[in-house]
Amino acid sequence: MNVEELEKRLAQLADTAVAELGETTEREEAIQVKNRYLGRTGSVQQLMPVMREISNEEKPRAGRAINQRKNQIEEAFEDKLDELAQLELKRRMREESVDITLPGRRPDVGLGHPLRQVERELISIFDELGFEVAEGPEIETDYYNFEALNFPPDHPARDMQDTFVLTDDRLLRTHTSPVQVRTMKAYDLPIRIISPGRVYRCDSDLTHSPVFHQVEGLLVDVGVSMADLKGILTAFAQRCFGEGTQIRFRPSFFPFTEPSAEVDVECIFCDGEGCRVCSDTGWLEVLGAGMVDPNVFKACGIDADTYTGFAFGLGVERIAMLKQGISDIRRFFENDQRFLEQF
Repeated sequence: MNVEELEKRLAQLADTAVAELGETTEREEAIQVKNRYLGRTGSVQQLMPVMREISNEEKPRAGRAINQRKNQIEEAFEDKLDELAQLELKRRMREESVDITLPGRRPDVGLGHPLRQVERELISIFDELGFEVAEGPEIETDYYNFEALNFPPDHPARDMQDTFVLTDDRLLRTHTSPVQVRTMKAYDLPIRIISPGRVYRCDSDLTHSPVFHQVEGLLVDVGVSMADLKGILTAFAQRCFGEGTQIRFRPSFFPFTEPSAEVDVECIFCDGEGCRVCSDTGWLEVLGAGMVDPNVFKACGIDADTYTGFAFGLGVERIAMLKQGISDIRRFFENDQRFLEQF
């Protein structure tokens, strides 16, 4: 076979291959046609032994003819695949069409947990009042959780704290007050901090949980008085519960403050006139506070003759229940999406 005959034979194969590709309707069928002509045992490959019969001068021409027809078949194959892909896309669009007149489906958008929302609000309020956030470990030692805060081993005040005790003098902190001790030991005065975080006590009912959240505050400086404490807490109450909210102090006892007080706010449901929520008293208890006991200053290496300070602590759940009208603290931890979506 000479080169002219080879070119003629290649042209016939290419035309036939292109025609067969044009009649295919499936991708796999097109692949089979391509392999039948360009595969290792395909029709074009079977012509390769003819190259031995062609003179050396005409072999380049024969090689060009073979490559030309191979490219022709390859291009027809790729064009067919594109055509089939477009047909498949049109079919899917036709069968999977969307009625754009139907109302859209809104994706569920995650929101902050109601406790986290209230905690952020409290932090923001005290930030405006000049307090910085301080944090500490949730697994504490007896020293930081009790002893440094004026709880001697046999002190009856320990009965107020139902503690989860671990091993090796470790326990789950019952309040965030240990953060105040760590801060007074580690930083120079004056100090003006709040310490938000989780705390743990063996207690569970409608208004108490084994795990709950506190925000405690501490201010230590020269000349700090009970009047400063009342001023800060009044500003807090009016930012948290509304302008004009009044507060009152009732004498109380905490081992780490002296004098100590329970702090009430004017009932936000009845404006102080008396209702079921406030038991007709017109007041709601929201936090405890007092002047830092000199024994706490002594444990932290602070001169109680030069410095004074106040501390206060409030429960995030307590504030959230009041602001949101929630009667059962367990609702916060049940992960009921219907409840959480309300906030």
